[in-house]
Amino acid sequence: MGEETIALNRKARHEFHVEETFEAGIVLTGTEIKSIRARHVSLQEAYARIERGEAWLVGAHIAPYAGGNRLNHEAKRTRKLLLHRDEIDELLGKTKSKGLTLVPLRLYIDNRSHAKLEIGLARGKQLHDRRRDIAERDARRDMERALADSRRGR
Repeated sequence: MGEETIALNRKARHEFHVEETFEAGIVLTGTEIKSIRARHVSLQEAYARIERGEAWLVGAHIAPYAGGNRLNHEAKRTRKLLLHRDEIDELLGKTKSKGLTLVPLRLYIDNRSHAKLEIGLARGKQLHDRRRDIAERDARRDMERALADSRRGR
């Protein structure tokens, strides 16, 4: 079957240089996983942090499940991320010493039906970096368009 991407954080690659990625499990309640499978998730304002030796996902919005009852979950609660101890130590060291940030990149369901989060160890882009990326993307698009036009014989 393969992995099924549920949510992407498109702003992350626009605003950050992603240096390394990690895969983390997420501790969820029953209504949260049902809402995720229904694709009612947003990672736009989310970030991850290491606190007291554990990794946490902060600010991710998982909408309350429509079929839920009074035990439905809170939409923006802080959720624990499941990582190996050595990964947590590595992330903690790099975020403290190099000033890097943990940014969620994508939420997906793996082959065993578990929700996983791809987090990136990233450095924030400056405004001029973002402008350069946009200019390069536009130039590449113009070149591809011109090449396609020349192939068509225009």
